[in-house]
Amino acid sequence: MKFDIFSRKWVKRVIIFLGISLGIWAGMIIILAIHLFRYGDVITAEPSDVIIVLGSGLRRDGRAGDALWRRSLWASRLYQQGYADAIICTGGIGRGQTRSESDACRAILIDEGVPADAIFIEEKSHSTEENARYAQEIMTEQGFQSAILVTDSFHMLRASWIFDQQGIAHTRGTVPRDWVARRFFIQHFAREIIALHWQAFKTFFNLPVSNIPFS
Repeated sequence: MKFDIFSRKWVKRVIIFLGISLGIWAGMIIILAIHLFRYGDVITAEPSDVIIVLGSGLRRDGRAGDALWRRSLWASRLYQQGYADAIICTGGIGRGQTRSESDACRAILIDEGVPADAIFIEEKSHSTEENARYAQEIMTEQGFQSAILVTDSFHMLRASWIFDQQGIAHTRGTVPRDWVARRFFIQHFAREIIALHWQAFKTFFNLPVSNIPFS
């Protein structure tokens, strides 16, 4: 009888603890979502040595997907407005592709009037972390000290965090949010909430740079 009463009290305490923990976690998710939404909408771009375009997937026929197209187009506008004299396109060859994301980015930039000799490409990366690592190698080789980071608003918080960890001085050249269809924005926004959890986990445990696309 005493054991049964003790067991019920223990179960009750566990339930209360889990309820409080879930409540705190839910509150943190709401705060994170608000910060993610606001952070991505703030453009801080200022004249820099180079513009860095973060890679994104290609279509099955090898053309740039919507995300890569709008990032490349926005980078070309920043270039034409005189924010930097060079652009780095990032992104390697994805599964089932024969063309790199950076090559597709370069093609768009050239079509938009950016001189070919102003474009650098890195074709080894398969994640945001690798985008930062290999872009930094090009910056070091070329003597670039500052960069404008170009990506979508929903991706900017995590990308900026990763570039900070890599020690790359940068400002934010966020692609306008209204360039993204609402349903895709919601889908990718939710994905980024999960990705930020993973990034925090990796940072806390000091895990190595990953080439997983989710990273």
